[in-house]
Amino acid sequence: MSTAHRTPTTTEAIRGAGLRVTQSRRAVIDALGERPHARAEEIYRSVLESIPNTSLQSVYNALGDFVRAGLVRRIEPAGHPGLFELQSGDNHHHLVCTACGSVHDVACAVGEAPCLTPSDDHGFALHAAEVTFWGLCPDCSREP
Repeated sequence: MSTAHRTPTTTEAIRGAGLRVTQSRRAVIDALGERPHARAEEIYRSVLESIPNTSLQSVYNALGDFVRAGLVRRIEPAGHPGLFELQSGDNHHHLVCTACGSVHDVACAVGEAPCLTPSDDHGFALHAAEVTFWGLCPDCSREP
């Protein structure tokens, strides 16, 4: 028998977070698996493909439940709408293009979580760091 780590199914992940499994919640998680860094409206359009009677509010409700349960992470780059991604537990950071708004994951800058050591932690017991790197993506860098 293999001892390799197995990724939980969508249903197992939702149940494991203490949430009731519904068709809508499964569709939201599946959409996030296909579209990291997606806006709620993008997730809604994806869910509509499999569940035509889904409302935008039900997608927002599922996303809120998932964020509170730790299944999904909401990132809010300044000046951009909130984006959602599946929680990976790796404390990664993000690169954001200042021209087109594309977002890409980037591993911790140095070492283990919280990745960066502040000059003064003011007595906080740190467990995570959120860093956003801003710049131009390769496509936007090439434009005149």
